[in-house]
Amino acid sequence: MLHRFDERAATYDRDNTFFADDWEELRRSGYLMAAVPTEMGGSGLGLDDIVQLQSRLAYHAAPTALGVNMHLYWTGVAADLARAGDHSCSMILDRVAHGDVFAALHGEAGNDMPLLLSSSTAERVDGGWKINGHKIFGSLSPVWTCGGLHAMCADGGDGPVVVHAFVDRNAPGLQIVDTWDTFGMRATQSQDTVLHDVFVPDSMVALVCPPGFAGAGMFQVAVFAWGLIGFAAVYQGIAHRAFDITVDRAPQRSSVALSRSMAYHPEVQHLVADMRMSLDIIDALVERTASDWAAGVEHADWPVRLVSTRQTVVNQAISVVANALDVSGGSASFKRSRLEQLFRDANMGRFHPGNTMLAHELIGKLCLGLDPDDGPRWG
Repeated sequence: MLHRFDERAATYDRDNTFFADDWEELRRSGYLMAAVPTEMGGSGLGLDDIVQLQSRLAYHAAPTALGVNMHLYWTGVAADLARAGDHSCSMILDRVAHGDVFAALHGEAGNDMPLLLSSSTAERVDGGWKINGHKIFGSLSPVWTCGGLHAMCADGGDGPVVVHAFVDRNAPGLQIVDTWDTFGMRATQSQDTVLHDVFVPDSMVALVCPPGFAGAGMFQVAVFAWGLIGFAAVYQGIAHRAFDITVDRAPQRSSVALSRSMAYHPEVQHLVADMRMSLDIIDALVERTASDWAAGVEHADWPVRLVSTRQTVVNQAISVVANALDVSGGSASFKRSRLEQLFRDANMGRFHPGNTMLAHELIGKLCLGLDPDDGPRWG
């Protein structure tokens, strides 16, 4: 399977098409059920096992792994909550066991605090909520059947609340708009989703809570864990692929100024050493954070650890791929080079939540004992 995914990756990227054949193979293999409990027909894997699989998949086809992450993280969140006695998301597991595919519809233009704040609106109506909004970066657009979203109600009784809910793809008023033409991660086909007076019944609502960190609990932290560490695993796979390509090709490159291969050039050795040290940082962070989460280690600073791991891994992966281009020279600029796609895909990591500005804000404020909800945030 991985060999076939690898062969198809360049075509999906060039044609800007969804990884349909990869998806079908993964679906038939049971991969979409990896985090679903065994008693429901899944493999019962925790975050530590999932990130290993996802990193391996990303090594061969990073956009495929990134797209699948959006489905896997919802199943992981639901399974972890259920194990903790919270069944507010157990309907995810039931629906996935019957073939549903879940997507993450949290991205919003102009909202740098996804999940905690929202520019979408929720209005209380009989039996549920009416949702209006415009969501971006909705990976798996060609195949998802149920999307997890959040929206803000300005008056929830005691003040504003955020409604965390799930919406069926065929819900009246929901429209998927074809906008995905990006420089990287093209096969994810993360189209926009527009909601106009979309009704969400109470049975599809997981949580109604205050906005910001004041309303954050196990649900939000679990989404951060599965989403952000899942992202990190994808970029871990990209970094390892770039490193392996580099060390394989460097001994084959020559220079008129050298009697031996470019592997003997001191700066090539320097860059390769930096790449390897970055990989050690990446691997250690991903493994430690994922294993601690899966083992239920009670870190008081879980939000800091999760945001920091994602940010550090993505930055290190971008550095690894940039060094790979320096070592490889001009050949890496051609579309026939896998490094060219890896460079573009790696840099898409800049746009995942929380981006560098939000990551430094949250980590800095939380380490300094400041309230992230205290306004104004900057001035």
